[in-house]
Amino acid sequence: MRRNGKSVQKNQELLKVRDAALQLGVSFPTIKQWIYKKKIRSVQTPGGHHRIHQSELDRLLFRTRGKTVAERTQAVRRVSGRNQLVGRIDQVRISGLMAEVRISIGDQQITSIITARSAREMQLKPGQTAAALIKATEVMILRV
Repeated sequence: MRRNGKSVQKNQELLKVRDAALQLGVSFPTIKQWIYKKKIRSVQTPGGHHRIHQSELDRLLFRTRGKTVAERTQAVRRVSGRNQLVGRIDQVRISGLMAEVRISIGDQQITSIITARSAREMQLKPGQTAAALIKATEVMILRV
């Protein structure tokens, strides 16, 4: 396969245009226009079909969601759940694949079980401000 006259390694993950559009949250015609206008790089198969590298989607992912770091941060923090209780993290217990996070909200406490990976990625620690997002029977933790 060739990209803009350059040889491309076959071991890199290539996506169909429709799959790329779904990941970026744009329409199929929009992706096609971006390809034609060279706003997104693609690879053509011997049959003339366009394929897009996953790394190219990663480069564009936040551009479709917001231009500045502040806009991207706000986009990540927007959640449809309206039942958000802000409090202070009392305890984080990580055991195996799961983590138990306890938050004090006023004189009440709420506990959520999340993945250990999520707790580590959010760097949750006692004393931090966090929000418990309540949707039906699930409680999610949001570090604030």
